[in-house]
Order: sequence, then structure tokens, then C-alpha cells
Amino acid sequence: MEIQLAVFDIAGTTLHDESNVAKVLQQTILLAGVEVTLEEVNEVMGYAKPYAIRYLLKQKNDARFADESFIRELHTRFVEDMKKHYATDSTVREKQGVSAVFAALRQKGIKVALDTGFDRDITNVILERTGWLQQGLVDAVATSDEVPYGRPYPYMVYRIMEQLEIRSIAQVAKIGDTISDLEEGTNAGCRYVVGVTTGAYTREELEKGPHTHLVASLDELLSIL
Repeated sequence: MEIQLAVFDIAGTTLHDESNVAKVLQQTILLAGVEVTLEEVNEVMGYAKPYAIRYLLKQKNDARFADESFIRELHTRFVEDMKKHYATDSTVREKQGVSAVFAALRQKGIKVALDTGFDRDITNVILERTGWLQQGLVDAVATSDEVPYGRPYPYMVYRIMEQLEIRSIAQVAKIGDTISDLEEGTNAGCRYVVGVTTGAYTREELEKGPHTHLVASLDELLSIL
């Protein structure tokens, strides 16, 4: 059964990231008076950000991890800071060759979709900045606040399948740069689960997660899918 849909992560996979997401999340946690390292933050990259904030506070034995209003307050600050970054920072750009890969996949009859640990507000700023939707390169987008649970649960993949009328999970490939991406694709039952080794996680780290392939560059996908 041929692949009909490729679901890509955004930050670190298709969008250039200089640990910007991790740094903003680290600063968000610092607002609560809690210090976390970038290494600790990196462990929750790819997950829905309210979950990531809650997890990091819990790891530091901060009882406020159970306070939903406090988590919402911190997440709101994170969202505003990320929106500002993606709207104005000069380093924001797609990773090399991404648009060409999207176009090549669509020429092969493979639909291209994005899913993300961001909410819709941040994602819309990214989509506006990259122009992927306006250029007709992306067929669907799912964000973590649009499903009951984000990664590693499979619901964003299923939401996209429903939107694009993909009949079988065996026709789907999931591509991302974090362990949570690999777990999401595996939990969904995707035929291909592809880790990108030039994002948040190294090849050695991604090798520990469930996957069918590891690639250093997205153009390698054209010989896989």
C-alpha cells in the first residue's frame, strides 16, 4: 500500500530552530521561580506545552504543577513570547530544502500535513511567516490544543487523516525530530516513522526511540516514501 500522507513536525523538523523553543520554555518556568536546565527542557520538546510546563514543575517537586489556573497563566506567557519570536525574529526560516521536499511529495501524489506541540495561535504565526499554506505546499495542519491529548498520543495524526480522507494508517508516514514524534507515529500505527537527526535530538538519542528510519536531511525522504 503506497504512502498517501506525510505528517511533519514543525519546530526543529521543518522550521529552523536554534533551541529557541527550549529557551523560551526555560524562561517561562523561571517566571515561576523554578530553575531548569536546557537539557531538562529538551526532554519535553515535542509535547503539548501545558503538559511540558506541568511536567517540569512536577519534576522539581513544585506543588503548583496541579494548579490548572497557574499552568494556564504560564502557558499564556509562553504563547505570547513564542508568537513574538516567530513574527519578528530574523532567524526564523524553514530548514533548507523544505519547500522543495513538500512540492516533490505532492507531485508524487502524497499529501503533506503538519502537526505540532504548539497551540493554534503560535502555529498560525508560523504559517503566516513561512507562507507554506499560501503557496499550496501544505494540505492540513493539526495543533495540540485541537485534540484531547497531544503527543505521544496519536490523535493529531488521526485528525489529519479524517480531514484529508485517508483510509488507512498504513498509508501514513510520520516525520519529526523528537522522541515524542516517534512515539506518536508508532502509537498511531504509521507505516513509516522517520526521525530527523538535525533537530532537538541527536541521532544517538533518536536511536533509542521507536522508528523505521533516521535521516539527517528531509530530502532523504524522497527515496523512502
